[in-house]
Amino acid sequence: MNNNTTTPPTIADLGAALRERRTSAVELARAALRQIEDRNPAVNAFVLIDEDGALAAAEQADADLAAGIDRGALHGVPVAVKDIIDMTGLPTTCGSASSFGTARASEDAEIVTRLRQAGAVIVGKTTLHEFAYGATGDRSVHGPSRNPIDPTRMSGGSSGGSAAAVASGMVPLAVGTDTAGSVRVPAALCGIVGFKPAYDALPAGGVYPLAPTLDHVGLFTMTSHDALVAYRALSGASHGPTPASVSPAHGEPVAWISPEQIAPTDPRVARIAHDRLARSGVDLYPVSGLLGDTGDLFRTFSALQGHEAFAVHETHLPGEESLIDPDVLARLRTGQSITAERYASADRARQEFRDLVLRLLAQHPVLAVPTVPIVAPQVDQRTVHAGDTTVETRTALLSLTSPWNMAGVPALSVPAGFLDGLPVGVQLITAAGGEDRLFAIATGIENAATTPA
Repeated sequence: MNNNTTTPPTIADLGAALRERRTSAVELARAALRQIEDRNPAVNAFVLIDEDGALAAAEQADADLAAGIDRGALHGVPVAVKDIIDMTGLPTTCGSASSFGTARASEDAEIVTRLRQAGAVIVGKTTLHEFAYGATGDRSVHGPSRNPIDPTRMSGGSSGGSAAAVASGMVPLAVGTDTAGSVRVPAALCGIVGFKPAYDALPAGGVYPLAPTLDHVGLFTMTSHDALVAYRALSGASHGPTPASVSPAHGEPVAWISPEQIAPTDPRVARIAHDRLARSGVDLYPVSGLLGDTGDLFRTFSALQGHEAFAVHETHLPGEESLIDPDVLARLRTGQSITAERYASADRARQEFRDLVLRLLAQHPVLAVPTVPIVAPQVDQRTVHAGDTTVETRTALLSLTSPWNMAGVPALSVPAGFLDGLPVGVQLITAAGGEDRLFAIATGIENAATTPA
């Protein structure tokens, strides 16, 4: 069980301490490296620690501040990035024993460039499900990333290491990718905040693709305000300065989609998510039938993802099959069977669904649903019970998150409570441009955690 009983400092806390000279970027980097040394063995969040690079970046951050150069909210803040994201001079293994990782990146991914420009201090690279092709986080050449709440449980995936790094207090910010829920799922299972911005709101250049039309770069933090801080610093969005705090959105209308309309769900999970949202001060109202026939949603998504993933990996599969995890290899081979005609049909269905979601959000500016219909399964568990239904674990984990990747809209997972000692998340969805509304509602959800039921 997680024995980290102290609340980790927020990005704002660290920034204030730096600017008031109560600490330095080097001290923050060394503290993060000590936390990694202490806590990583239990959860396997990191595959690579860049101590030299982190300390050099921290020294530069301190020198900049001393010279009057302040790069903003992330200046001097320790950060982790998923090992599917290129960093100059370091391998990008994608969690695979195949030919990935034999070469070192010749340049930084665009998101890494933005982190460095913002003065962030990157301390290392995090564990992921091989090729980012899985929601469980327990299929990697580096071993499974584990849930800090209970290391016998899944962290979720594919960005499980990034979630575990934040949830265990090693770093206050980590970067992941989200093709079907790979930021929001592990955030929900590990009890932290996970934000998938709108498609292409954070750049994917230099990030090894899984399914390029579905891939999003996303963020993990302990609080919704930290996610807002990081998003504004990295997106280039012209919102002006980030407020020191975000006021809860009292009276904001939020449409609750009963998750059973989309996929089998543990009713206790649905109740916890709904009740926390209801106590957050929003005007919560139930809606039904909004997404039409959802029976084909996951099949449509799987056709798009499978076809694109096979196309990405087709050239290096021959001769390397024995080096790839059997589960991942089987999924890639399934993608080979998806014809161009089937992909085109799924793409048309995706466009229809995207149009439907945008019309829906024009009527109901914020939608809410549990992030995941279950709590974290055991590592290596391949079927789960969702209510009265037995479901393949991957399908269950992604069932409530993958639709919003097809729509390309922002989605935010926020902790909603616990079931049997394991975290439950609530997911908020809006149209591009409505991000501030999501963060205001999330603040109310977080505040409701301290309000008696």
